[in-house]
Amino acid sequence: MNSPAEGAAPPPAGNGIARLLQSFAHGDPEQVLALDGLLHGLGRSAFGMFLFVSILPGFIPIPGFAGAVSGPLVVLIGVQLIAGLRKPWVPGFIGRRGPRRSTMARFCNRITPWMARLEHLVRPRLQVLTGNRMANAFTGLLLVALGLLLALPVPMTNYLFAGILLLFALALMERDGALLLGLWLVSTAGLLSMGLLSERLVVLVGRWLEQLF
Repeated sequence: MNSPAEGAAPPPAGNGIARLLQSFAHGDPEQVLALDGLLHGLGRSAFGMFLFVSILPGFIPIPGFAGAVSGPLVVLIGVQLIAGLRKPWVPGFIGRRGPRRSTMARFCNRITPWMARLEHLVRPRLQVLTGNRMANAFTGLLLVALGLLLALPVPMTNYLFAGILLLFALALMERDGALLLGLWLVSTAGLLSMGLLSERLVVLVGRWLEQLF
């Protein structure tokens, strides 16, 4: 059994997203990158790293797998932001686990090309929105909603929700308030649209049933 990664914490936020991802490729590919090690020393940016690791299953095309694993973790992160925690609390049985370095490296290699482009756009700015108590609570509320949606067995939605959550993770890691503000607007609009669509679907189904009976 592989022991948790020691000294596996990546460079502090601000060193560049592409460089951060590339750091996962160096070392024993069978080494387990324990979540506790990945989050160590990151401070507030640890929420972003926690979210980044949590959504990895969301990009695995196995029905139900992403929701069962990623959904509850995203909800846990959101609840902690709502509660105003300064750094993530990770249950011991989760903190001792994590992806193998080879798994993390494959995922990072897949997304590094466009992440390198994002690196020029994602940077520390409007940091009041990444450190403010009320702003964090609103971010947490959106994460709870997105985590619940990710947990639902709705076909063809894993990549959509995981992609949005990945951008949330980057905004939190790089303390990019401008990106976070954009995600607030997009997520809120999307959630409201889904709510209206769900209501319309209920009405349509009700009318259809009335016609049948």
